[in-house]
Amino acid sequence: MSLTLRREVASVGPNLKRFGCRMNLKELARKLDLSPTTVSRALNGYPEVNEATRERVAAATRRYNYQPNTRAIRLATGRAMAVGHVIPLTTRHEIVNPVFADFIAGAGETYSRNGYDMLLSVVPDDNEERAYRELKSRGTVDGVIVHAPRMDDPRIPLLTEMRVPFVVHGRATGAALPYSWVDVNNRRAFKRATEFLIDLGHRRIGLVNGLEFMDFAIRRRSGYEDALGAAGIAVDPSILASDEMTETAGFRAMQTMLALPAPPSAIVVSSMLMALGVRRAIEKNGLKLGRDISVITHDDELSYLRNGDDVPIFTATRSSVREAGRQAADMLLSIISGKAAGPIERLLEAELIIGQSTGPFKG
Repeated sequence: MSLTLRREVASVGPNLKRFGCRMNLKELARKLDLSPTTVSRALNGYPEVNEATRERVAAATRRYNYQPNTRAIRLATGRAMAVGHVIPLTTRHEIVNPVFADFIAGAGETYSRNGYDMLLSVVPDDNEERAYRELKSRGTVDGVIVHAPRMDDPRIPLLTEMRVPFVVHGRATGAALPYSWVDVNNRRAFKRATEFLIDLGHRRIGLVNGLEFMDFAIRRRSGYEDALGAAGIAVDPSILASDEMTETAGFRAMQTMLALPAPPSAIVVSSMLMALGVRRAIEKNGLKLGRDISVITHDDELSYLRNGDDVPIFTATRSSVREAGRQAADMLLSIISGKAAGPIERLLEAELIIGQSTGPFKG
C-alpha cells in the first residue's frame, strides 16, 4: 500500500491572486528585478549566486508565498520531485514507536520548502526489496530515506547496487559499503547517563532497551556497558531487558526487576514510552520515582509527548528527532540535486537534561 502526499491548487479563475494564490517564477523575478534564471539558481543553491542575492530571494519566497511549480520542474529536470519512505509492516519492529511521526514531520517541512512530495509505502516484510525495485523501475521517487537500520542492513547494498540516492536515519553496524546517514550519538548518550547514575552512588543499574537487533539499541547497550566497565561494575543479565519500545514493555521489564532478590536502584531506559511504563511499575510497588529508584530515559523531544513543562519529569538524554528528519531530508535533496556528493555522515549529540527522576543512592 502506498500513500502519496501531494499539494494541489484548484483552478478557480482569473481572481486567484486576490485570494493569496502562489505566484510563478517570472512574477517573483519581476518583483525582485532579477532574471528568472538568477532566481531559479538562487532557489536551487547554485554556488555562483552570491549569499546576499540568495537571502533576498529566500525572503521574497516567504513574503509572496512562492512555491516552485512542481510539474514544470519535473518536465525540465526529468525528476519525480518525490521522496520515498518504505515502511515494513511487522509485529516486532521499532517503527511502531511514535517518534516516526515527528521524524516525518521534520522531513516533510524540508520537502515542502523545496517543492518535493512524500510517498509512504507500507509493505509486508518479505515485499520490502520488491517495493524498492518498483519505486526505481516506475521512476516514482528520486531517492529514499531508510528507517530503523539493523546490523549489516541488507537495504544498504541493495540501494547502492540499484543506484538509488538514499540517506539512513541511524547507522548499520557491520555495513561493508559507505552510505549517507544522520544519527544521534547513542553510545555516548547512554555512557553519559550511566556515568551520571554511578556519580550519584548507584552500583546496581539496570537497562530497559529497545530490540537489540536494531543498531541504535546495540549502541545504547555498548555505552551502558562501557560506563559500568570503567567503574569496575559487572554487567548483570538479570537487570537487562530488550523489547519493543512501548509503555507495556517498560512496565513488564520493571516489574520483573523489582521482583528480584536484589532489585536495581537505578534504571537507564531507551524511550519516553518505556519510561512511562517503568514509572507505573515503580508506583504500583509503593515506591517513589527519584527517591527509591532513579530513572534516566532517552527523550526524542516529541511535539506530542513532552517531558514535563518548566521542570522535566525525567532526567533524560535529549535529542530532537524532528530536527533529525529535517537534516536527513536536506542531505538527501542535496545528493539528488548533485549539490553534494555522498556519502555524507552527520552525528548529532544528545544533551543530558536533569529532571525529577534521579537522586543519590540511599543504601
